[in-house]
Order: sequence, then structure tokens, then C-alpha cells
Amino acid sequence: MRAYGTRWIRWIWAIGFAEGACMHVWYLVQGGLHAFRGEPIVIQLFFHAELLLDPLVLLLMLRRSRAAAWLGPAVLLCDTVAFWWLCWDDLLRHPAAYLKLTGLPAVTVFGLFVLITAVPLHRAYAARRVPLID
Repeated sequence: MRAYGTRWIRWIWAIGFAEGACMHVWYLVQGGLHAFRGEPIVIQLFFHAELLLDPLVLLLMLRRSRAAAWLGPAVLLCDTVAFWWLCWDDLLRHPAAYLKLTGLPAVTVFGLFVLITAVPLHRAYAARRVPLID
């Protein structure tokens, strides 16, 4: 993949993971440790863990570490599955409410983008001989 292609991928990932980290901080500021009260405990723990995981992926991505190309899709896959799990019943009752550019559709599109671009990004970083973790 050409250098300018991986540069765009890298910046889209960085913006997406930065936005995700900011949203999880916002939820924590608004609701404290009980920001996700009422959700299954696994989801609560994962969403709080994303306070560390999203910035970690962002840092690894900006350092051009190959580890970002594997950690990013893993985090986003879990985030997307959790989001769909939480929204599924409401999505079936009110599908038109999800025809917007935020929330579930945005996470889903970004998740697909990250999954599709992970292997090319890893290959580009491997060709540069960057260690897995710098």
C-alpha cells in the first residue's frame, strides 16, 4: 500500500479512537462510575476499560506500531458488538431512530473500516520494520 494510503488510514483511525476515548470520558464525567448502570456488568466493565484501551490504540497508532493494527480491531469489534447488543431491542422497535450519523451507525461504519484496513496497515508497518511495541 502506498505511503499516502496508510497515512490516511492512520489518521482516520486516530480521529476515531480519539473521539471514542473522549466519549467514554464524557460518560464518566456525566454519570461517574455508574455511567452505564442498568447494562450487563460485562458491558459496564468493557466500556470503562475503553477509557484506557482507546488512548492506548491511539498512542500505538501515532507511533506506527504494528500492535495497533491488531489491538485496534479487537477493541472496536468488542465495542461494536456491545453497542449492537445494547441497542438491538430498541433497533427492532424503532429502526428509523437509528438513521443518523451518530451512535450505532457511526460505530458500525468505523468498526468495518478498521477491520478492513487492519491487515494493509499491519503490512505497511511490517515493511518499515517497526517493532511490535516500540
